[in-house]
Amino acid sequence: MLAVQGYYDGMTIQPFEEITAKPNQRVIITIMDEFVEPVQASTKKDMRGILSKYADPTLAEKEKGAWERAMVEKYGNA
Repeated sequence: MLAVQGYYDGMTIQPFEEITAKPNQRVIITIMDEFVEPVQASTKKDMRGILSKYADPTLAEKEKGAWERAMVEKYGNA
């Protein structure tokens, strides 16, 4: 048995951590009297653009075709 904490967002139950339950696997749900601040469901949107402060626009042109140039350099012009 595995105990997982989470919260009910009004539509579904959102776990605080990733779970490995299989489809149709039986679960026990306990409703607590405590309330929590909801956690955003997707962190992918929050992470979008987070590294943009490290981007160097002057290298963008060099990046175009870099893979092709590397293959020619490694294997020759076949």
